[in-house]
Amino acid sequence: MNTDQTDSSQMTNDSSQAPEETGAQDPDAAETPVSEETSGTENGATEQRDEIEVLEEEIDQLKEERDELNDRLLRKAAELENYRRRMEREKERRYEAGKRSVIEAMLEVLDDFERSMEATRDLENAEDAESAYESLKGGVEMVFSKFRDELQSLGVEPIEAEGEPFDEQLHEAMMRQPSEEADPGTVLQEIRKGYTMGDRVIRHSRVVVAAEPEADNSSGDEPEP
Repeated sequence: MNTDQTDSSQMTNDSSQAPEETGAQDPDAAETPVSEETSGTENGATEQRDEIEVLEEEIDQLKEERDELNDRLLRKAAELENYRRRMEREKERRYEAGKRSVIEAMLEVLDDFERSMEATRDLENAEDAESAYESLKGGVEMVFSKFRDELQSLGVEPIEAEGEPFDEQLHEAMMRQPSEEADPGTVLQEIRKGYTMGDRVIRHSRVVVAAEPEADNSSGDEPEP
């Protein structure tokens, strides 16, 4: 074999092996990674769209719940306002009814006072002044008793004062007066009567309260320093 044939054979072998040595790739093998990447991207986009749809549905549901809650709150607020107005009207009605009841009772006492005033005019022209006076006195006492009974029917009671220990919850001390007959702090005199209604004090009794008796210096002895 000559040298030319040997070189030609080697060149042929080198050329047949060149694609593998130069790193040439099969077209089908090159397309496979691109196809997988594209598929992964499409799957990710689909998942995102699904998540967005789920979130949108949740948002719509929350909006419906919000609107329903707002409607319920508005209805409750309207019901509360109506209830408040009814209570105010009922309170005013009861107040007016109570006031009317008291006035009706006082009108009867006023009628008795008018009759007593007529009796005083008759007293001036009466021949038997003593008899007329006793009649007038009895009428006034009757009016007073009736007026007191009406107050008691309303739960109004007088406060006991004279001879009782001073109680700032019931009494109002107008002055203190030394006394040897009563213990200090005892009510000596009632200046104005007080009244209670139930557990409440309508008006405190104005009273004079006993104090320690003053030292007797009539003998002229100087008091000890």
